[in-house]
Amino acid sequence: MARLAASLCLILGLAACGDGRDIPTSGADLPVYDGVLSTREAKHLFGAERGASPQSPQVIGGYAKGCLAGGVELPETGPTWQAMRLSRNRNWAHPVTVDFVQALSRAAARQPGWQGLYVGDMSQPRGGPMLTGHRSHQSGLDVDIWMRPADRLTLSRAERERLSSISLRRANGAYTNGSWSRAHHEIIKAAASDPRVARIFVFPGAKARMCADETGDRAWLRKVRPWWGHHYHFHVRLECPRGEATCVAQDPPPPGDGCAEADEWVRNILNPPPPDTDTPPPRPRRELTMGDLPAQCAAVLAAR
Repeated sequence: MARLAASLCLILGLAACGDGRDIPTSGADLPVYDGVLSTREAKHLFGAERGASPQSPQVIGGYAKGCLAGGVELPETGPTWQAMRLSRNRNWAHPVTVDFVQALSRAAARQPGWQGLYVGDMSQPRGGPMLTGHRSHQSGLDVDIWMRPADRLTLSRAERERLSSISLRRANGAYTNGSWSRAHHEIIKAAASDPRVARIFVFPGAKARMCADETGDRAWLRKVRPWWGHHYHFHVRLECPRGEATCVAQDPPPPGDGCAEADEWVRNILNPPPPDTDTPPPRPRRELTMGDLPAQCAAVLAAR
């Protein structure tokens, strides 16, 4: 790591590795870097960082191609939450995300049988591509919330490695199973009702169930999007923080509550359409390199 830091400092200039709290706001403000660092898989560089950069908090790039300056750590345990799988060191995020998680955990603690939340993966200390797992979670604005009710907030570090969440799906995700509760509905509703939230990903059967059960205001359902997996946890994605021009937002969800789309997902799970033989198979995704990320991400790695 010392050699990596030294190399980055030489590439970016001494100013980027000094005590400055802010980073450039455009690629034009940074020296061009090339060679081994631009072609090396970025996940190895970001995955090796154990702490945040000493910079002002800033989201750089997008959810699946970006990084995080000045990240903050969600405390491992709080009054209404516990961070899980601490060995992964993924309980870091933008301060707005940390505040959101704490607020949602307080709402969850008001549900019967829940003392708060078990919080899964957020981001690495400096964001960026992860060594394993997620393609997103790179910019400090994504967080996975376990579906398992947090009924005990005194779990040891070892218990947090061994304990697993619970699956709520039935029939390959077309329906919810017996572990689904009204509390799950209300917690996801509370998350989607937060104006900072852009999207929530859940398995199709959960979205369809919430559409069927909601009798009040349905506007929040627009943010809840069906997606594969997401039956052990739901994935919350926040909007770009106000005033952060380096953050790349996702297009907003389509108008409406999205319930017809969820029903279509369910129908396709139960009766899969025939495969389209004219569609070529998808190409394997290649790993992102530093050259794929915004130029400012090199400064985030170099900052000491």
